Amino acid sequence: MTYGEFWAHYLAAHANPRCRALHYAGTLAALGLVVHAAATGERRSLIAAPVIGYGTAWFGHIVFEGNRPATFGHPLWSALSDLRMLGLFLSRRLSGELTHHRIGR
Repeated sequence: MTYGEFWAHYLAAHANPRCRALHYAGTLAALGLVVHAAATGERRSLIAAPVIGYGTAWFGHIVFEGNRPATFGHPLWSALSDLRMLGLFLSRRLSGELTHHRIGR
C-alpha cells in the first residue's frame, strides 16, 4: 500500500464529523501537553499526551465510526495523517479533500 492509498483509506475511516472533531481535540490537547512538558519539564504531561490524544480518537472510532483505528496497522502513517487532517481542517481545505475522495454526504 502506498501512502496515497493509505490516505484515502484514512479519510474514509474518518467520515463521521464527530469522530474527526474528537481527533482534532485530542491532537491539539496532546500537542499542548508536549509543549507544556517542554516548557516546564513536567514529565507527567508527556505521559498524558498520548493517553489524551489516542484516547479521544479511539473513543470516536468506537462510538461514531464503529471501526478499528488505523494506528494499529500503520502507526507512523496514521500519526502523519492525523496531523495532515488537522492541518487541512484548520486551513479550511478538508472539505475539498473529502469531496475529492468521495467521502461524506
